[in-house]
Amino acid sequence: MTEAMHKHYLEYGPFTYPGLYADYFRSLPEDPSELGHLISHQIIHRVTLREGNKNANFDLRYGDMTRWPWYRSQCQDDIYLTAPAIAAGLFRLDERGFVPDRAVEHKLVLTCRFVSVLVSSIYKSKGIPCRSRAGFAPYFNPDASMDHWINEIWLEKEGRWLTFDADGFYEGLPVPVAQYDIKPGEFDWPADAWLSIRRGETDGSRFLYADGLGTNGLRSVGRYLVYDFHALMNHEISYVFQPRFMEPLLFRGEALSQEDMALLDRLAELLLEPDLNFSKLLDIWNSERKLRDLSSPLVG
Repeated sequence: MTEAMHKHYLEYGPFTYPGLYADYFRSLPEDPSELGHLISHQIIHRVTLREGNKNANFDLRYGDMTRWPWYRSQCQDDIYLTAPAIAAGLFRLDERGFVPDRAVEHKLVLTCRFVSVLVSSIYKSKGIPCRSRAGFAPYFNPDASMDHWINEIWLEKEGRWLTFDADGFYEGLPVPVAQYDIKPGEFDWPADAWLSIRRGETDGSRFLYADGLGTNGLRSVGRYLVYDFHALMNHEISYVFQPRFMEPLLFRGEALSQEDMALLDRLAELLLEPDLNFSKLLDIWNSERKLRDLSSPLVG
């Protein structure tokens, strides 16, 4: 890792800046599996809540879902967008903070991107280079690769990124990966998927975006290509943000111009090796306005 990269992945972005929670974050476990287990006691995924006490929660590892207050939101992603907001929400419901015996009714219902942002903020607070990554997890469903966010932390002694997934308790479930040390090839990066589709090597139907509409192919992968790029630039945008120029593709499945597709092809090529191409990715970040001109429900 270069000095510039080391500095970059210690920096906070607008979603990971811990504010007054920096000292508290530093007090949390450093071991990824220990930290992941603790975080998984604070948060319920919206799918887990919807499915209740079955499937992934058959043994109540996330608690008894019948205790969830009916009047609270079934997904709180739009409420707790940043790491300090998540921490504040947890402290509001239980002043002890991150505790393993948190009651179901005192948990937050958040999806993987929000867990990833929280993890990144915690490790950056500890002075450990960390980054959120966005892509597709093939280990949840043998017939598909589902959109997902995970993390990477830099292991100085080993000189490598440790890739891990802190979004739940996977032990005892048919998940064919080591959750806290995911190996190359066990997670589908959107750059690989994008280029495979563009080369005609796959139709991309197995890469699913969890919008309930079965969105797949370039519409799904293109979204996550941009998410992964922004995450690598310490700007972990949520699902409601997207580049304006990509809206015809993402929302209506319409073709983009050759120029725009060439830009995304170039981005994907660089994201195949984000460390080797770090300076080039920074150049794109600082020069390609299209990739940073975002729309959302509020700003249109």
